[in-house]
Amino acid sequence: MKLSHGLAAVGLTCAALTAQAEVTGTIGAVSDYDFRGVSLSAKDPALQGSIDYAHDSGFYVGAWGSNIDYGDDVDGDIEVDLYAGFANQINDDLGYDVGLVYYTYPGSDDIEDYPELYAGLTYKWLEVKQWYSNDYGGLDVDAFYTEANGTFELPANFSLGVHLGYNYGDAFEDFEYLDYSIGVGYTLSHFDVGLKYVDNDMDDQTESDVFNSEGRVILSVSTTFPWSAE
Repeated sequence: MKLSHGLAAVGLTCAALTAQAEVTGTIGAVSDYDFRGVSLSAKDPALQGSIDYAHDSGFYVGAWGSNIDYGDDVDGDIEVDLYAGFANQINDDLGYDVGLVYYTYPGSDDIEDYPELYAGLTYKWLEVKQWYSNDYGGLDVDAFYTEANGTFELPANFSLGVHLGYNYGDAFEDFEYLDYSIGVGYTLSHFDVGLKYVDNDMDDQTESDVFNSEGRVILSVSTTFPWSAE
């Protein structure tokens, strides 16, 4: 009897949590997988997707994946990022987001998994976020990334996005660098389309496609499920 009561309590708790939660999935494609100003798909298109669980308390957990290309000598083809955190609005203008992401590379013996912490604040159209890893790239070195992002709504379902990021720490001891981008987005029914220009201030531009850091234009399209009835 006690066991059945316990199972019933667990069931009611799970039902309550589900009623206050939302599960969504996103699928999209980009003309180049850009990561902080560097191509991780050798300037080739990438198919990307995520699944997310978000609770009314602000807790969320999810997974994001993409194909990658680190060159013929590296046996990694897929990146899967696992993440969890808390995000809430303090008031109508101010919000926060803190969490942990774990970068994994299933099936690869050459690319090491590693963790990264993040903490961010949003104020109206501005987001400032700090990232930190004590084992960047699985190399047992510290790395920091500070970024600022601005998003501005424009008429007719258009938006303007600007980004500035700074890579530094022991992992970037000899080549700390800024990356930046500016782009426009457009929402068409259930689809989001984006076009942005990405560049950085690296002195020695990577001429090969692998880890290319030259300025380039990137096109993206994505949709999130479930679709609303609107």
